[in-house]
Amino acid sequence: MSSAYEVVIGLEVHVELQTRSKIFCACPNRFGQSPNTDVCPVCLGLPGSLPVFNENVLHLAVKAALALNCLVASYSKFDRKTYFYPDLPKAYQISQYDLPLARNGRVDVFKDGKQVRSVGIDRLHMEEDAGKLLHDEGKNTSYVDYNRSGVPLVEIVTAPDLRSPEEARLFLEALKKILLYTEVSDCRMEEGSLRCDANVSLRVRGTKELGRKVEIKNMNSFKSVQKGLEYEVQRQESILQAGGTVFQETRRWAEEQAITLEMRSKEEEQDYRYFPEPDLPPLVIDELMLRQAAAAIPELPVQRNRRLIEIYGITSYQAEVLTSSKKLADYFEDTLQFHHHPAHVANWILGDVLSLQKSTAREMDLLKPAPENLAALVQLVDEGVISGRTAKEVMVETFHTGQHPRRIVQEKGLVQIRDENQVRELAVQAIETNPEAVQDYLAGNKKAIAFLVGQIMKATRGQANPQMAAAALKKELDG
Repeated sequence: MSSAYEVVIGLEVHVELQTRSKIFCACPNRFGQSPNTDVCPVCLGLPGSLPVFNENVLHLAVKAALALNCLVASYSKFDRKTYFYPDLPKAYQISQYDLPLARNGRVDVFKDGKQVRSVGIDRLHMEEDAGKLLHDEGKNTSYVDYNRSGVPLVEIVTAPDLRSPEEARLFLEALKKILLYTEVSDCRMEEGSLRCDANVSLRVRGTKELGRKVEIKNMNSFKSVQKGLEYEVQRQESILQAGGTVFQETRRWAEEQAITLEMRSKEEEQDYRYFPEPDLPPLVIDELMLRQAAAAIPELPVQRNRRLIEIYGITSYQAEVLTSSKKLADYFEDTLQFHHHPAHVANWILGDVLSLQKSTAREMDLLKPAPENLAALVQLVDEGVISGRTAKEVMVETFHTGQHPRRIVQEKGLVQIRDENQVRELAVQAIETNPEAVQDYLAGNKKAIAFLVGQIMKATRGQANPQMAAAALKKELDG
């Protein structure tokens, strides 16, 4: 991008709350049901039906607001946002307008352990979701599924503080961590639990006046958010450099074509004809509710990241990966209760444990092996009872069977060979059966010793102590 322009990005993030029922009725809040089965007169917008507010929605929304450092209003209300669309049966959405639940929050964004931006949260408000349109282009027909109608959402609107598509992605990753840690939402983008629209504009660098913003929709992953914004920045820059005008509009990201396409002109606030929702009373938040919500917030990712580095001395990379999931960070600290060697435990988790999780497509809430088993495995290596190579075999077995590592080692006779006479015999045998490697070593190629050690490890299925094997080989060859 040309240095003549500065990118200005603000995000509107819709987050589905983890409640058992919808926001204004008792219909189940769940994903994947047959179309139009989780519906009732309220979420279908039938005449005469009245909404009843789900109190749990308020508790989760307040928790989210506090975790995002927002100021929660003591008094707020619901409003009707009027617009006509097939997936909105009432022809209005119950949302919040001039008196939202919370304002003036802040989320710090980090890259490689360093803060790159502090992003303001302009507002957080509650609202109901609309239904879902399903298009059958072959039949030139559209269907409407109202199961999602009435699902509880919070909308999180950032200030225009982001200055690059990458920062937008980093912000969303940080936001997702916070929402997962607080258990406000499951944030499954593939199920629509976390959706993001982006507003982007360009302005002449050094000026304060914002350019005309373009809203981008239909970005279904953090990667597509970054790519969609990158394309849009380039499109707007090309228009401005050619002396053209960027029009305020809504565009959609076409993933397969990797371009944004025009959808419609951007609506203004007056187009929605907001007015107070007459069927719902105002919301009054007292100090007790705030204290209860604050007490329910766990240690958040940024704070936990710093603590893991300070207390356990692990690297910033290890801390970043471990705190990417609350369950993973809990797993790390639970394992340390049984064997306190933070660096080694972190290495095993970030290597073999996550690799096995991925290969078996297990969710993070089903982390294996059990913390006590992982701790025992690391301890066996640290004590020299088994080699690292043998430990990898034991890890696979304890992962799949749940057996204790010490029992696996005993039953299979995998204890590391540390007897000096036995190791010396193995070294002599390796020297006798690999004359070319011996000649290379004697000719000055000291790396040949690694090959000979490998032969000993192969012959003993990884049970020989590699350090002792190298020492025995050098003693035989140099002596």
